[in-house]
Amino acid sequence: MANEEQKQKIIDELEKKSKNKTKFYFNDLAKIIDEKPRNAKKVVTEMINEGKLTFWSSGSTTMYSLPHVGKQEQSEGES
Repeated sequence: MANEEQKQKIIDELEKKSKNKTKFYFNDLAKIIDEKPRNAKKVVTEMINEGKLTFWSSGSTTMYSLPHVGKQEQSEGES
């Protein structure tokens, strides 16, 4: 599967699931495109660099989401 197809598959799946859940673990994204972690990391990193995904880190856990979705994005401009 080409990178662009994988990226679109991730976006479609996250949009579908975003009604219930806004942030996803890396392993969730790797399962969506059915890739090993090393290859999935390349795709996810490209998506972040292109602005198609954002990430949030608590220091020990990193979660990914679509841009402008979820509580974190809504509260960032309030300070």
